[in-house]
Amino acid sequence: MRIRIAILAIFFIFIPYLTFSQTDNSSTFRGIVLDTQTNEPIPLASVTVLDHGQVTRTNESGRFTIFFNSTTSRRTQIKVSCVGYKTEIISLPNGRKELEIRLSSQSQNLKEVTVKKQKYRNKNNPAVELIEKVIANKKKNRREAVNYYKNEKYEKIQFALNDITPKFKQKRVFKNLQFMFESTDSTATNGKEILPIYMKETISDYYYRKSPKNEKEIIKSNKTVHFEGLDNKGIDDNIKYMYQDVEIYDNNITLLTNQFLSPIANSAPTFYRYYIMDTIQSGSEKYIKLFFGSRNKEDMLFQGFLYITLDGSYAIKEIELSVNKNINLNFVKDVKITQQFEKTEDKGWLLSDDETAINFGITKKGQSILGKRTVSYKKYQFEPPKNDSIFKGKSIVVLDSANIRSEDYWKAHRHQELSKSENGTYAIIDSVQNTPIFKRTIDVINIILFGYKDAGIFEIGPVNTFYSYNPIEGSRVRFGGRTTPKFSNKISFDTYLAYGFKDEKIKYYLNGTWSLTPHSAYEFPVKSLSMSYQSDTKIPGQDQAFIQEDFVLLSIKRGVNDKLFYNKTFKIEHLNEFENHFSYNLNYQHSLEHPEGNLYYNKTDYSLHTNDVNSLNVSEFSLKLRYAPNEKFYQGKAVRIPVKSKYPAFELQLTSGAKLWGNDYNYQNLRFSANKRFYFSVLGYSDVVFEADQIFGKVPYPLLNIARANQTYSYQIMSYNLMNFLEFVSDRYVSLNVDHCFNGFFLNKIPLINKLDLRESVTCKVLWGDLSNGNNPAYNSSLFKLPVDANGNPITYSMSKVPYIEASIGIGNIFKLFRVDLVKRFTYLDHPDIAKIGLRTRFKFDF
Repeated sequence: MRIRIAILAIFFIFIPYLTFSQTDNSSTFRGIVLDTQTNEPIPLASVTVLDHGQVTRTNESGRFTIFFNSTTSRRTQIKVSCVGYKTEIISLPNGRKELEIRLSSQSQNLKEVTVKKQKYRNKNNPAVELIEKVIANKKKNRREAVNYYKNEKYEKIQFALNDITPKFKQKRVFKNLQFMFESTDSTATNGKEILPIYMKETISDYYYRKSPKNEKEIIKSNKTVHFEGLDNKGIDDNIKYMYQDVEIYDNNITLLTNQFLSPIANSAPTFYRYYIMDTIQSGSEKYIKLFFGSRNKEDMLFQGFLYITLDGSYAIKEIELSVNKNINLNFVKDVKITQQFEKTEDKGWLLSDDETAINFGITKKGQSILGKRTVSYKKYQFEPPKNDSIFKGKSIVVLDSANIRSEDYWKAHRHQELSKSENGTYAIIDSVQNTPIFKRTIDVINIILFGYKDAGIFEIGPVNTFYSYNPIEGSRVRFGGRTTPKFSNKISFDTYLAYGFKDEKIKYYLNGTWSLTPHSAYEFPVKSLSMSYQSDTKIPGQDQAFIQEDFVLLSIKRGVNDKLFYNKTFKIEHLNEFENHFSYNLNYQHSLEHPEGNLYYNKTDYSLHTNDVNSLNVSEFSLKLRYAPNEKFYQGKAVRIPVKSKYPAFELQLTSGAKLWGNDYNYQNLRFSANKRFYFSVLGYSDVVFEADQIFGKVPYPLLNIARANQTYSYQIMSYNLMNFLEFVSDRYVSLNVDHCFNGFFLNKIPLINKLDLRESVTCKVLWGDLSNGNNPAYNSSLFKLPVDANGNPITYSMSKVPYIEASIGIGNIFKLFRVDLVKRFTYLDHPDIAKIGLRTRFKFDF
């Protein structure tokens, strides 16, 4: 979430103080196209400015907008046309900014199809019959049907400020940045003047083999804008995620962070309408132009045109995709995706050109940013290599010479010549980065979004942990940071020092990581060795991998929170990842665990509030195996965040504690988990997590499975949000967590409410655990008694035959950033000091 916000923030800093000025109305002309007879708007009518060829189309309401830059005359003519209507050529009147245009209907017989107005239905519909033939032939028409091919791929990703007006250039903030506007240019699609602010180019050789399936990309040249002081690798990874390949033959197409149903998906005729618009003859080739649009304008669906071949293959020759303005898509004003396919001699139609253009904006009418990904495929070869050595090793290889190609090389090998504005992008951004305003803004972005202040070889932070509070430590202050690659690319350190004013104790942490590869210890595939020592507090059952208790906003908690562990922990671990996304983590950890507050280690009577044992030695070896096929992730400077996808991830962990290596008890713990995202087309998606755990051996309650509870008012995905700390313990459990987001499927259809772009969610969490007699102090007097309150009432329980269940209904996308859940607890309602129902909130950013 943070890196995606950062990407937008970086680009929008070029717009002064995030105040997005309105487009200069003197350069804008608007109109509406209506049917003369019915007075109804005509969607998808073509509007062409005859003087300079600018082309646009009317939207679903029949409206269109034409933009004129400062060099274009307003005294011009436009041509308005639509299939089934007479074409009109109209002179734009002086002094008027809006015009109503009426088209007269005409009976137009196409060569093979007659356009008729009638009630839409799938049955006996030639357009639906045609699309069904396309669907039936998908498997043989997609490029994966070819046994082997190789091509050269040129990819260009650019972001540019859109609609640069003279008024915008004269803003005070640009007083010392006028050199930026020397490379402005006009787009071919709408005539607006743009200013590029980011660009990346890549030329690579791509290899594909059908059986056994394998893919390989060798990047021969790479050129990109580099932002000093930011995580450029993370920015690059997230832009790749936002602009994924559009596979029209797939059932679902990923756009930004959402999935759209393809217009040729198996179930597409249920959700789309289709209309045959024209039959086109081009040389010896003949194809049909087919319009498609959603049956419900609020659903996550495309609209546009398909050009379908009539050579018997029913392949796609060309596509034009856009989205309806009524769908719930954040920060996006407009989307246009075009693809062209070329016919090969005997391998069918293969993709040759691909462009995805997205117009981003914080507000509907304000300044915007145009983000465009252009890909060209050339030099197709279909003869398999004599040996398959090309497919060995990493799936993506960057040549050593890729980043040092000369300008002459780029001029000779680019598939497309750069425009005037594109040519100056790299030099302009280098100059902008040396300005004080840019440097200050980058510092603010790093602090607000990532929590760190760059100080050269060291980063100070996270700033949100500098102050926190809990009843045991009282007010707590903390200061720390981590080294940067400027210190070393192979060795990194992470540390902090903290102090509690109530317990008057110092806490600290130091971690060192050494990369066993030539690259960073955080770059996939990781092979590293790390060692750490920590002296700090911990809430029972809180896994630091899921919760950062020092976060200041998590200091506010409901109920009783007076039980802590004081831990002194030494840990050494080795992580080894492989290209196929299998990894293992081997570690040894020794902790000296001391109870604090109203937490005691007592074997006779817990209500005496005394310790029979002052501390617990926990010495463990563990091996964790992980397999996440086709996993994508955001890789930051020192953190990795997996990107949810249709592919599952599996983890299996074996932990062994034994007196032989310093543990107070002998036991083994086996844990399995799996998570996956399931997509349900227009109905959204479900994130599902399953866990199972078993402890073998007799252990006291601190070593049992303590359920992950949450007593803060922040909604935590991996925790039970109405469960109390230390409420349930078990030596075996299974759990299922289902979080389904409907992406506004229902709310977008409710008048007025649909204006808020809200997204509804439902969540259900089920935990069933058991505590064997051997690990239950009620049956085993050698174990610590389970905690009770001051009156001797139990506060820690083992589960009966009934599982713990909680569920929630959530409303997300509030102000584009927040989700609020109404959470209800359904079982164990007789436990003391619990919350049966409550509101919880969390940050959640999606496009």
